[in-house]
Amino acid sequence: MKNPIARKVVIVGAGVSGLSAGTYACKAGFDVTILEMGHTPGGISTSWKRKGYTIEGGIHWLTGSSGLLPHNRMWKEVGALADNNPIILKDPLYTLIENGRRIPLYRNPAKMAETLIAIAPEDEKAIRKLEHQVRALEHFHAPRNFKEFICNILPALPVLPALMPLSIGQYLLQFKNASVRTLLGSFINPAQNAICLVYTLATFAVGDGGYPKGGSLVMSSNMERKFKSLGGQLLYGAEVSRIETANGKVIGVRYSKDQYIPADAVIVSADARTAIDSLFGQPLQDSWAQKMRSNMEVDQCLIFSMGVKADLSSYPKNMAFRLDSPFAYAGCSCDVMMLNAYSGEDFAPQGCTTLTWLLFGDMYEFWKQAKEDGSYKEKKQAITERIIELIKRHLPEVDGNIEFTDLATPITLERYCATYKGGFMSLWKPGEKPANAPVRHSRIKGLYFAGQRTGASGGLPVAVASGRKAVKCLCRDTKINFPK
Repeated sequence: MKNPIARKVVIVGAGVSGLSAGTYACKAGFDVTILEMGHTPGGISTSWKRKGYTIEGGIHWLTGSSGLLPHNRMWKEVGALADNNPIILKDPLYTLIENGRRIPLYRNPAKMAETLIAIAPEDEKAIRKLEHQVRALEHFHAPRNFKEFICNILPALPVLPALMPLSIGQYLLQFKNASVRTLLGSFINPAQNAICLVYTLATFAVGDGGYPKGGSLVMSSNMERKFKSLGGQLLYGAEVSRIETANGKVIGVRYSKDQYIPADAVIVSADARTAIDSLFGQPLQDSWAQKMRSNMEVDQCLIFSMGVKADLSSYPKNMAFRLDSPFAYAGCSCDVMMLNAYSGEDFAPQGCTTLTWLLFGDMYEFWKQAKEDGSYKEKKQAITERIIELIKRHLPEVDGNIEFTDLATPITLERYCATYKGGFMSLWKPGEKPANAPVRHSRIKGLYFAGQRTGASGGLPVAVASGRKAVKCLCRDTKINFPK
C-alpha cells in the first residue's frame, strides 16, 4: 500500500546511495522515482568495457561482504549481494615484488606482523604497535545496543587519539624499512586519515573486505533489479536541473529540457557539494553548506587500465612495485606502482588480463586547465606512454601484447557523475571532522541528503548506509513505519 502522507519521493542519482534510498523507500510504501543523468546504475561504483575487456572502476574490496558484519544485512536488503556474486576472499591481500622476492600482506594480524618483522626486524616495535591497533579496531562498527557498544567501540577508544591527527603518509614514517612503508602505503591514498588504513586492515582481519564476483557491474545491476522489482521507476538520461521549492518545502524536480515531476519529498543522493550550488534557485547558504564550500577536499585519482593479451596468473592479483625514482603525473608524484590484475570471463578474454593502476593526488586543476587550453588529450597520451614503459619494465610479458589502454581523469568522473572536482569520495584530513551535509534539511521541508558527503570518508559502506538513513528519517517525519 502506498504511503498517503508523503506519497511521491524523487531521488536524484542512481548511485549506490540513491538505489539504497530508493529500495528502502519502496519498501516503506512510497511512490519512488530515481532520476539519473547517466545511462547505467551504480554512479561512481562502476565498470566499463573496452575491446572485450572489463575495467573495474569502483570496487576493490567491500566492507560488509562478511555475514558477520552489520553492513552485510544492508547489502542483502538492497539486493547488492545475491547468489550471482559470491564473495572472493584474497589472501595475501597485496604483494610487494622487489629484487626477485615477494613480500605478502596477510589478513591475519599476527601473520602480517611476523612476515613484516622477518624483513624489517628494525621495525619490530612499530609493527607490533600496528598489529595491536588493527586488533583494537576489528569490531569498530556502529553498535546496535549497549552490549555491542562495550564490545565494539570501547577497545578502539585508546588507539583513536594516536591515529586521528595523522595522515596515512605521516603514520608510515614510523617504519624505517622502505619495503614496509611501500607495502602498507600502496592501496589507499596516503593523504587520507591514518584511521582509514588501520580500519581497513582490521576489516580484512575479521574475514571481511572481500570482492563480489563480477564487481561493480553485477552489484549495481542487482540493486537496480531489486529497486524495480519493488515498483520503483528509474529514468536514465534524466539530468536534474532544479529542485523546486515553495513556502519552505519541496514541490518538485525539473530535469532534461525542463521536464517536471512533482514531489512530496526529494532525496539528493548526487554529490551534495555540487548540489548546494547547482540544484536550487539560489545556492544554499546554511552554515554547513558554507563549511562545505570552504573546507571540502576530495579524494581524486587517475584510473589507468590496459588490456594485455597474455596470461599473468603467475603474478599476484594485487602487486606493488617500489619505484627507483618518483613517478610524476599531473602535478603529483608517487613512489609505488600498485597493479590490480583481473582475469577470467568477468574481466578479460581467455588467457588475457586487464591491468589497472589508481594514481592518487590533488590534480583536478591540472586537468581542468588542460581541458580549457586544448592539451587534454595530449597530456593524457603522454602520461599513458610513460606508464606503459614503467609497467613493461616490471612485467616484460606486457611488451607487444597491449590490446588497449584507457586513462580516466577527475574530469572524466566529473563529466559522467557530476562529482565535485571529479572526486570519488571526501578526503578525511588528519585531525579534522569532515564537512558534511545533514540527512534532513532544517529549513526546507521534504529535502533530504544521502551519499558520500553525508558522513566520514568511507566509500561504499557510507553510501549504502546513508540511503537507508535518509529514508529512516523520512519515515520518522511522515509517521510511517520504517521497513524491518
